Amino acid sequence: MHVNEQQRIQMRAEQEQIRQNIGHIKRQILVLSGKGGVGKSSIAVNLAVWLSMQGKKVGLLDVDIHGPSVPKLLNLEGRKFQDGKEKIEPILYSDTLKVMSIGFLIQDENTALIWRGPMKHNVIKQFVSDVSWGNLDFLIVDCPPGTGDEPLSIVQLLGKAEGAVIVTTPQEVALSDVRKGITFCRKLNLPVIGVLENMSGFVCPKCGEITDIFMSGGGEKMARQMNVPFLGTIPIDPQIVRACDSGQPYVQHYSSSQTAQAFKDAMLPLLEPKEEDYLKRK
Repeated sequence: MHVNEQQRIQMRAEQEQIRQNIGHIKRQILVLSGKGGVGKSSIAVNLAVWLSMQGKKVGLLDVDIHGPSVPKLLNLEGRKFQDGKEKIEPILYSDTLKVMSIGFLIQDENTALIWRGPMKHNVIKQFVSDVSWGNLDFLIVDCPPGTGDEPLSIVQLLGKAEGAVIVTTPQEVALSDVRKGITFCRKLNLPVIGVLENMSGFVCPKCGEITDIFMSGGGEKMARQMNVPFLGTIPIDPQIVRACDSGQPYVQHYSSSQTAQAFKDAMLPLLEPKEEDYLKRK
């Protein structure tokens, strides 16, 4: 596509605006999956909440345009963002967690957004350039499944994100798509922080025994084959369903559960990363 000088000037101005707006965010982490239904949004939400519980200043950006679930998972449905004097003010979940989602812009939660790529890109660009994120230790980005417009746009707009957490479930039907997600990261020079295997075994609510409904170990084996780090496994727990439906992040409201502890163990390396662990891994 031919780009004239006026368009080049506009592109440089937009890039500078983005740079200035997110220049005070220390670390940018994307949560990705090549497959839907693996619990990716739940992982993103609980990661953001857990980091804020550790005293970190966190932003949570939901770029799933067609199926935003972050407002539901945080019990923020019905909230609308406020226009500031110069910037869009994100929704405050707590003193240390700011949230932005297309869900805050939709009047009716049942409304379907029938948008093509350019319109989705422009909205995501506005989330990056015009939202008042301020000084943050982390920006966690919840991406929709697949390797389409939204993940591509946010990776390109952020420019130099720290990396991606790849979420999968143990069965091969999910793993085959997640491999494509890792390839997507490599093509865009986005480091893979690690693979997280969700729904890995079922925790019995009565006895606490873990049963491998979907088998287990597939995520670790795939990570080894793809030469990327493996973060750990998160079991299925009925408390997660209750937490999601009620908008109460399980890592906060069910902090003593096996699932919450498994999540904390898996995410601990993200809190204080060692460069040799993953920052240079592709």
